[in-house]
Amino acid sequence: MPGVDASCDTVGVILLRDRRDMLVEPFYSEVISGMESVLATREMHVLMQVVSSRDEELASYERWAQSRSVAGVVLTDLGPRDTRPALLAEYGFPGVILGDPEDGMGMAIVRTDDFTAMSDAVHQLAELGHRVIGRVSGPNRLQHTRSRTAAFENVTSRLGIGGMLLEGDYSAASGEHATRELLASAQRPTAIIYDNDVMAVAGLGVALVAGIDIPGGLSILAWDDSTLCRIAQPPLSAMSHDVFDVGQLAARALLGVIDGDPPGVVTTSQPTFVARSSTGRYSAVPAVSAVPAGSAV
Repeated sequence: MPGVDASCDTVGVILLRDRRDMLVEPFYSEVISGMESVLATREMHVLMQVVSSRDEELASYERWAQSRSVAGVVLTDLGPRDTRPALLAEYGFPGVILGDPEDGMGMAIVRTDDFTAMSDAVHQLAELGHRVIGRVSGPNRLQHTRSRTAAFENVTSRLGIGGMLLEGDYSAASGEHATRELLASAQRPTAIIYDNDVMAVAGLGVALVAGIDIPGGLSILAWDDSTLCRIAQPPLSAMSHDVFDVGQLAARALLGVIDGDPPGVVTTSQPTFVARSSTGRYSAVPAVSAVPAGSAV
């Protein structure tokens, strides 16, 4: 297999997503913008490809290696025992892992401490008096989802509060479905944490259509603060971090390994709780009708 062309002006990012969802998901748009701001100083740019399966992703890496069309790769959405870092090493790609992998496998890493961030999120809601907290997670196949889940379960257990967990896939549809399930449960949560902004906005819509007061009857906390959170009505509280800066860190780390620097680890700034109108203190929740599982938003 031919190696990469160090003189190439392109770096690659492949995302395994439903292509329709990418139209509304702000996170990676901000990451790519941050990367481009750094790469522009070297007259380089990002080639982003969205694929619908892991096989399609692996075939793209092979095609890139054969055509020598990218100088390096930013690898996202790592899972346990992920084989992609070893494959990229076999192809000779300089690479950066965006996340918190079990093992960097010789690649540079831009790390986010998801465990601590989720712990902080649960503590923030507990301090507001919430004793049953729901969470709509991302796919459980992802390492950062598992890290957040471990923190969620650890803190709710340690604080002696109820924790209810449903898995989503970052799409609005999964946010709507999971929210209906949580609100229809016998002991429904008084607060819900969503693993991204798109699911949170969708969950907000379900709650409002059901006639639930936000935040009087339900507090909602989003992940990955974005314009979606700020323009929602009411505006959504969020675990906010500088996603643009994450992209800049990834680009700098990738340029370093392309230039021959040894791969290192850099940790992003810690997500922080930004309070807006969607979260409030829990005292007594007025009675509301259960939300049937098939209700439409």
